[in-house]
Amino acid sequence: MKIFVTGTAGFIGMHLAHSLLDDGHEVVGLDNFNDYYGVQLKLDRHASLEKRKNYTGIKGDLADYELLGKVFREHKFDRVCHLAAQAGVRYSITHPFAYQKANLEGHLNILEACRHANIQRLVYASSSSVYGGNKKVPFSESDPVDSPISLYAATKKADELMSHTYTHLYGLQTVGLRFFTVYGSWGRPDMAYWLFTKNLLEGKPIQVFNHGDMKRDFTYVDNIVSGVKASLFAAGLEPYEIFNLGNNKPENLMDMIRLIAETLGVEPKMEMLPMQPGDVPVTYADISKARKKLGYVPHTPIAEGIPEFVKWYREYHHV
Repeated sequence: MKIFVTGTAGFIGMHLAHSLLDDGHEVVGLDNFNDYYGVQLKLDRHASLEKRKNYTGIKGDLADYELLGKVFREHKFDRVCHLAAQAGVRYSITHPFAYQKANLEGHLNILEACRHANIQRLVYASSSSVYGGNKKVPFSESDPVDSPISLYAATKKADELMSHTYTHLYGLQTVGLRFFTVYGSWGRPDMAYWLFTKNLLEGKPIQVFNHGDMKRDFTYVDNIVSGVKASLFAAGLEPYEIFNLGNNKPENLMDMIRLIAETLGVEPKMEMLPMQPGDVPVTYADISKARKKLGYVPHTPIAEGIPEFVKWYREYHHV
């Protein structure tokens, strides 16, 4: 198939594009290479894709509807996978308009472009952050998600609502994926596991929020990619779907820190801090729906995934 993937210079987008190309699909990728974190990492991710046969990369912004329309007219896509977004819970508190432009306007532009191009299926990234301060665990797709505690979460919930509207009005099949703390090689420098690895290697203290009393459903990127691909191609899905993609096993933050430190062979110095605004103490995905409808089975524990990331990090940075 010919598949349009937004955010191919991003962490998950790059991994997904490589996997689709490995399977023999043709991939057209779009990214704006913004400077939310170091642009060089995005350029390096994208360079790995540009070497591949059947890959076409486009530099452009989701907010540029004219450009999107041109791309959709020039290429006849069978599927669209929309992963590009302004990421980060804490950044959304200080830079709200970046989220309005990328996550709201950008998502609406994708919906409009898909509608006019008669796309068969749109798969898009939502987030576990839509669950807000949900006290019930594990988080299920049927739980109420109308109390976001960050603007990032609010924009992701809005994306789900807009998608529902386009499914209802125009019959566009939409599949929203609530990702749970994705990690792995080529990951994001703003994520805790990256910051911990960097500081521990440099002999600096690491900042541990909520005094370490946090649990996260850390999900290895390869498992996420398998779930995204199943969402693109699985038969028998409803016109509008939402799925959790997580590891179904929340891990203690302190256990992850110990694992990174052991892999690096260092003793961690920790600065214990209170909970940050917009953060939650626990995330935990109920994946029974994804398991049933997508055949999604995550299989990478952090005891395997974290050493893989650390190995990649040291090779990439030559440290």
